[in-house]
Amino acid sequence: MKQYCVYINTNKNNTTLYIGVTNNLPRRMYEHKNKITKGFTAKYNVNKLVYFEQTENILSAIQREKQLKNWHREWKINLINSINPKLEDLNKSLLEDPETSSG
Repeated sequence: MKQYCVYINTNKNNTTLYIGVTNNLPRRMYEHKNKITKGFTAKYNVNKLVYFEQTENILSAIQREKQLKNWHREWKINLINSINPKLEDLNKSLLEDPETSSG
């Protein structure tokens, strides 16, 4: 069964937030860390994973991503703090090698 993730990244100073959706979180974080895709996250060094949710349904993941993008910043910070109050980089918990992952 496929897993989809909605995730929130920030920069090292925790001043910029980015919300995305993916079907392979370890691979996507590798891409952010190594600036493989040029754009917002590469330009502003937004590569610290501070929050993620998993679902088995891509439509619900996309819907949740859109919902979170419409939230006020304070609500997003409160959501992050509910599971990660120290704003630790959750990338360390993703032990899967992105090169051997499917998706």
